[in-house]
Amino acid sequence: MDSLESELERAHALDVDNLADAIETIGFECTRCGACCKATEDETHTATVFPDEVREIQRREDYDWRDVARPMPYGLSPGENGPVGETFEWALQTDDCGDCTFYDGEESVCTVYEDRPLICRTYPFSVALGGTSQPMGEAVDHEGVVRAHECEGLGRDITRSEAEDLAATLKARAVHELEEAIAVRDRYEPLDHEDEVVIYDSEGPKRPDGTPTR
Repeated sequence: MDSLESELERAHALDVDNLADAIETIGFECTRCGACCKATEDETHTATVFPDEVREIQRREDYDWRDVARPMPYGLSPGENGPVGETFEWALQTDDCGDCTFYDGEESVCTVYEDRPLICRTYPFSVALGGTSQPMGEAVDHEGVVRAHECEGLGRDITRSEAEDLAATLKARAVHELEEAIAVRDRYEPLDHEDEVVIYDSEGPKRPDGTPTR
């Protein structure tokens, strides 16, 4: 298995034109169906959001940390007074239905569209590099390192300029995800989390309200 540093070098070396070629070949146009913003029958909506992305949404909308993000659920277990355990990184906050809290179902729009995280900006695409995350939905198509995940907008025409913009953002996301993964690894220090939740992100261990544990 390649190291995260090797994968980061690969991410920096990704050719935007080649990524755009792959996106054009697969094809995509957003139909505003909202499927990527909503829970499925089996799973609450889970989209990775990084600390700098949380703060960007906070800055524009004057939200508290918990309004924007929740601990990534993987690795947590039920406790007497709620979840306990350790997890890595954050997920966008959800509403009572399990949908993204920023999705307006009546208007079929994202209420923080200009500040949405990179994983949302690039859906339904990802790049197949170790250390990069995969969005909701199984990969249903691929061209080179580009993977396309379940989405009714796949297979539709996309202009070259739109494909290039999406490709550039996809590369930026791959780089950012790997930089975050390296920082999480380097800052990780096991803590006693028997009665609480500890979230490890690129800035160190935090509480669910986004404050450092120390």
